Amino acid sequence: MQTPVLPELAHSRTRPVHWVATAAAMAAVVATAALLQPDRAAGTPRAAQGPAATAPDPAGTDFPLDCHGAPETVTARAQGDLDGDGRPETVAAVRCDAGSGTPPHGIYVLTRDTTPEARPRVVATLLAPARRRSVTALAVTGGTVRAELIGYSSPEVPRCCPDVHRRAEWRWAGGKFLEEERTVPATPDGV
Repeated sequence: MQTPVLPELAHSRTRPVHWVATAAAMAAVVATAALLQPDRAAGTPRAAQGPAATAPDPAGTDFPLDCHGAPETVTARAQGDLDGDGRPETVAAVRCDAGSGTPPHGIYVLTRDTTPEARPRVVATLLAPARRRSVTALAVTGGTVRAELIGYSSPEVPRCCPDVHRRAEWRWAGGKFLEEERTVPATPDGV
């Protein structure tokens, strides 16, 4: 029986330099793949979407609030494609910055025209300040706007202790936003 003759392999023993070179090559491949990855929502490369694909910034937007000379404050914002047109909108919770107390919020949907110099504009009011609610959380998930709201059931309730806790959702359907609001049970500590 003959033993096969194999040529001596030049790299039959691995050394640390081989592992470092392999790790560097793998890191370069992963970094390149991350840069060229398509956007999850639209399925097109990010560079091809252009400036219209960014959600509007609420800074400098004229909101339909009457603050009697006090400034407006955006306390929460969330972004997502609410109407399915492939461009993200911004949802902003805005209130007057009264300096004391907690003025009620308004929740507004902002969009921007496709021209690069276009300013954001309010296209819908989801929660009017006249409803006397404060927003404690705001999110956009799968085209649905979700908000946690607190308020007061009557003028006799101390302003320190809101007794109305609601969870609201808005979905775009039939050319308008449909709202669903549910009461959230109070926790043992009253919040």
